[in-house]
Amino acid sequence: MSKNSKMAWRKSSYSGANGNCVEFAVADADLVAVRNSRFPDGAVLLFNRDELGAFLAGAKDGEFDDLAS
Repeated sequence: MSKNSKMAWRKSSYSGANGNCVEFAVADADLVAVRNSRFPDGAVLLFNRDELGAFLAGAKDGEFDDLAS
């Protein structure tokens, strides 16, 4: 069993069928885990909720749009 399989991973409904997705899971009360869905047994990044909130706010405001083009 994978070390990450116990967490309830989820991805955005905007994710395509090609498997290139970022997945998120609650790691504990204060931490959110992030991983690449193509490598479910690979590295996991942990963010506290303030850090994740700052990233999501920046993403919603378009601060990272230039990285996708």
